[in-house]
Amino acid sequence: MSHNMKVAIIHDWLVVNGGAEKVLEEILALYPQAEVFTLVDYLEEKDRAWLGGRKVHTSFIHRLPFAKSMYRNYFPLFPIAIEQFDMSGFDLIISSSYAVAKGVITGPEQTHVSYCHSPARYAWDLQAQYLKESNMESGLKSTIARYFLHKFRIWDTRTSNGVDAFIANSNFIKKRIHKCYRRDAEVINPPVKLTQFTLESNKQDFYLTASRMVPYKRIDLVVEAFTKMPEKHLKVIGEGPEFDKIKDIAAGYSNIEILGFQSNEVLIQNMQQAKAFVFAAEEDFGIIPVEAQACGTPVIAYGKGGSLETVTNNVSGLHFSEQTIPSVIDAIERFEALPQLSPEQVRANAEKFSIESFHHKLKTIVDTTLAERAAR
Repeated sequence: MSHNMKVAIIHDWLVVNGGAEKVLEEILALYPQAEVFTLVDYLEEKDRAWLGGRKVHTSFIHRLPFAKSMYRNYFPLFPIAIEQFDMSGFDLIISSSYAVAKGVITGPEQTHVSYCHSPARYAWDLQAQYLKESNMESGLKSTIARYFLHKFRIWDTRTSNGVDAFIANSNFIKKRIHKCYRRDAEVINPPVKLTQFTLESNKQDFYLTASRMVPYKRIDLVVEAFTKMPEKHLKVIGEGPEFDKIKDIAAGYSNIEILGFQSNEVLIQNMQQAKAFVFAAEEDFGIIPVEAQACGTPVIAYGKGGSLETVTNNVSGLHFSEQTIPSVIDAIERFEALPQLSPEQVRANAEKFSIESFHHKLKTIVDTTLAERAAR
């Protein structure tokens, strides 16, 4: 790749510093000269050091009334907004997409590689779940939402034709990309900063779960399971819309500690000391179980989606088959009956997801795609 090549990186939105942003950070590390485009940018000052002071180009949605707290309500305008970005001055476009970023308009002389965290889940196979959680299963609001989601799917499928190469963050998402777009994708798992998570062999007698408290993360399920096991200690780290609900479930149970938001240092310390990390979400990939394993802490995970790729049964943890209280309890009991999993072995499983591996694979795919297009 020539040094004077102009690179643009498109990311859906910059609102919290989550898993997708950790991927974006490493794409930027690989292409430091790139310009960044996103629908809205409300990242707080303390969360944006990794952007290195870069100017971030935002769409007209960023300037709409109440967009900071209600940007998702402008969903019907997302496709129009992403199409307004002028990409004509760039040779290489990399989209980091889980909603609309891959829909930017590019020309025949440009190369567009899309790192797809997932086709928009709420518009495709998880539409029914999304409508249910939003209390929009019936009525006028539901009809309007379904209409816009229908229009979105047509647009989403059409814009997949503008992508020269798809990268999926897991085999699970590779299947979803093929189902939605009939396109093949290479798999590159998200990178994990393994150096931040050091191995700790001395475990204490408690379980840990940590996440943003939103419905699909199923923190409620883990907490409910531990209300049935009063002799086992659980610590819960995180905040979000479900916080009060989860606090209410745990009320009166001295074996469950709801710690709310904690700094990264406190989170890592608890990850290192926990006897196991419990993870009940169906994630596309899920970085936090890998971070726990990097601390030498086994993961007890729901055996669907990304967890099947990140947690190796009986080596770095174990899976449970249903998102139900009996299934979680059974997994905890099976875990306690196992010979202790070696923290070194658990850590070794996490090392497959290093930043170096991510950089190497991404650069290889981008360079190959550029070369193939040049040859044509």
